[in-house]
Amino acid sequence: MTPEVVEAGPVRLRPYRPDDADDLAAGCADPVNLRFNPTMPQPYTPADAHRWIGEGAPAVWRAGGAAYAIVDAASDRLVGGVGLSQVVPGRGQAELGYWVSPGSRRRGVATVATRALAAAAFRAGLIRLELLIQAENPASQRVAVAAGFHPEGVRRSAGLDRDGSPYDLLAWVRLAGDPPGPARRTLPDLPDGRLSDTVVTLRRLAPADAGTSYRLHSRPEVVATRVRPVAPTRADIARRCAVAESEWLTGRAADFALCDAASGTVVGGCVLIHDEPATGQAMIGYSLLPEARGRGLATRAVRLLAGWACGPVGLARLWAGTATWNTASQRVLERAGFHREGVLRARFPAPTPGGPRPDTVLWALLPTDLHPLPPR
Repeated sequence: MTPEVVEAGPVRLRPYRPDDADDLAAGCADPVNLRFNPTMPQPYTPADAHRWIGEGAPAVWRAGGAAYAIVDAASDRLVGGVGLSQVVPGRGQAELGYWVSPGSRRRGVATVATRALAAAAFRAGLIRLELLIQAENPASQRVAVAAGFHPEGVRRSAGLDRDGSPYDLLAWVRLAGDPPGPARRTLPDLPDGRLSDTVVTLRRLAPADAGTSYRLHSRPEVVATRVRPVAPTRADIARRCAVAESEWLTGRAADFALCDAASGTVVGGCVLIHDEPATGQAMIGYSLLPEARGRGLATRAVRLLAGWACGPVGLARLWAGTATWNTASQRVLERAGFHREGVLRARFPAPTPGGPRPDTVLWALLPTDLHPLPPR
């Protein structure tokens, strides 16, 4: 590519200039930008900004990539950066990256800039662009969706942290022939961020839920119903809460905090695992803390989840599996409208090495099985 100016509505992409240094240093010194861009110097100083403008960005252009300042179209003031690297001419491929200053976030700056640079890259002859994003960075993944990139999988140990430790990156990809507009999501956001029947509320699991979620999932009776009945660690649960939004955006799973609607207190959890997108099917699971049991809350939560899954999500079938001895869970499913379909023999791995593989009871719900929730 050549360093031509790209007009993009409210913003403009242009090469960096020496008078961008102060804004560049302030934006790159932001903790969020430093966290998710470990190749940036830390701390990021004005000297680093001048070095990038005078040496780093020109080197990117010479290597066949792109290094643009994102500037406000009216003031020409720098509000972020976007560029191309890791160019593979033989494959027509490059990696796209971006960052935005704190004061310019939540205004669509990154999305507009990404769309504009992608269009310019395709005009220049590239056919495939990749965004490599950490799972803990859902804001960047939302930019990817809005800019028409599709989740393609996990690049294991593709990133190196500042201390040299590797971490995984999610690959989001856009091809030159992809249709314009945002990528289609298989798991849409919740209306108003929640589902509620005035008794229970379901909302997306969040990093702040890690403590309560660990208390729930480390209970012996909950551990006993896991596919492998092994208690999770605190780190396991913290990770689950941290990547819940990413799992939702990539269409793999919708993980919910189950709350008492009156107080907002988290009393349990439920999850929809989109295990068969090709056939329009998904699995559900649920659990409650002891103080919330016996009040019909699990049934209500399953009904809410089923209504959303069969409605806005458009699934054709939900299924759940229960241990043969878990009659309480079976009653929840039956009251929620699920039908018992049979027993899957030796469905799960043995709890102990060399032991028998346990059976599971299969339950399923179709959209036509939905019925009104019971009264409060």
